[in-house]
Amino acid sequence: MKKQATSSRSSLSDLTTIVADTGDINAIKKYAPTDATTNPSLIYKAMLLPEYSSLVSSCISTTKSSSSTTPISDCLDLLSVKIGSQISTLVPGYVSTEVDARLSFDTDATVEKARKIIKLYEDEGVDKSRILVKIASTWEGIKAAEILQSSGITCNLTLLFSLAQAVACADAKVTLISPFVGRIMDWYKKSTGVESYSPEKDPGVISVTDIYNYYKKFNIDTIVMGASFRNVGEILELAGCDRLTISPSLLEELSNIPTPVTKMLDAEKSSERYKGEKLVVDEKAFRYMMNEDAMATEKLAEGIRNFVKDIVKCEELLKEKGL
Repeated sequence: MKKQATSSRSSLSDLTTIVADTGDINAIKKYAPTDATTNPSLIYKAMLLPEYSSLVSSCISTTKSSSSTTPISDCLDLLSVKIGSQISTLVPGYVSTEVDARLSFDTDATVEKARKIIKLYEDEGVDKSRILVKIASTWEGIKAAEILQSSGITCNLTLLFSLAQAVACADAKVTLISPFVGRIMDWYKKSTGVESYSPEKDPGVISVTDIYNYYKKFNIDTIVMGASFRNVGEILELAGCDRLTISPSLLEELSNIPTPVTKMLDAEKSSERYKGEKLVVDEKAFRYMMNEDAMATEKLAEGIRNFVKDIVKCEELLKEKGL
């Protein structure tokens, strides 16, 4: 009897830890990832699903019965944690929950919000070791993460588009970074007029590969989790990365490809693949390097704006539902 070919998804999982980029409980049950990530956009989509209606109503009732002076913000934090708590029962690893993107340039406020999120998780019986607090990779966000990490709160630095951001995160001893792939490609397609890139020439793939090789060459413990994928070609080109966070639609596509996956990133080969020296990135260097990188600067700013828009949409939906 001929042995059935493995799917690309199951083969990939032998090389890389797969993370579900969704807040949809049913999708997480279906694909059984190790970790799961959420963001305001995914929380908003979850709020529209019938299976979350009672949870949304419960959070609204709890907030209305409290003495909160910021009920909309508090209710959204509670809802995000409630969804994250449900997800934590379905995955064995981390759940990422995002800090309000409007705080991206305020270190102290980011730290305060992160600690509040962790306290809400603890109230739900979820240990802080299961949670990654998700913070935008601004200088202020990275400094907030450094403070949080030193107090035992693990962080996921998101909206990361450059080696400058990655090095600063490593210096801050951040647990995990989420370098983006598809959004980098989007910028280059628009900037250069190129309609498409082959996976090996995809600027987003090249960026994550460089970061991965830099980290491994210099024995940096921070986990590299490629994110923001536009197609399976990008994913397969990063096979071997520490983690990859993948949307349900692309997980499904990978499940239907009956082909084993080839390991593309290899820590043992990082020294020969990354030729540069170790970088020193203080605040002045960080800001200058970001200033010189139009793509990273523009995509970071755009990403923050879009996360804020999604937060506002969530807040407006809570108001419509009676808060």
